[in-house]
Amino acid sequence: MSKEKILGIGAFLAVAVALGMGAHLMVESKATSYFSSDPAACINCHVMESYYTSWQHSSHARHATCVDCHLPADNLVDKLVSKARDGWNHSYAFTFNTYGKRLMISDDGARRVQANCIRCHSSVIETQVRGAEGQHTIGGLSDGERPCWDCHRLVPHGKVRSINASPENLSIKWKK
Repeated sequence: MSKEKILGIGAFLAVAVALGMGAHLMVESKATSYFSSDPAACINCHVMESYYTSWQHSSHARHATCVDCHLPADNLVDKLVSKARDGWNHSYAFTFNTYGKRLMISDDGARRVQANCIRCHSSVIETQVRGAEGQHTIGGLSDGERPCWDCHRLVPHGKVRSINASPENLSIKWKK
């Protein structure tokens, strides 16, 4: 057998193995579930189970999904870019255990959540700002400058977000 033929067979096998491993990774990580807006896709990673469970028992579960709060609503391109960037960051953090004792939202993520709070609750916010007339300043920030979760910290994920606080969340699994 010639050297070229051996190299060709070796290259073919290497590509076949890489494709097979890639397909296996896609199936095991449930990668296609991330194309949906189903909140259950967020619990593919066990780290997110307590967040999912606390959201599931909140008033927001009846009206908003994870995507509604955490991704831009203004256009599809921004939504897909943010979803891809967040997916990469989450994959890296969960794979290499760099997220610490609790998850912290990124500055970009916080900006998106704030914009979505305002988008969904605009009538309530307008009434609040008109009625407050600047009397609700804390730490030098007026109501318009403060993130909604300064006052609404428990919305929608509740006070306690740990595996011990919601032991039943382990039974929630993504549908295949």
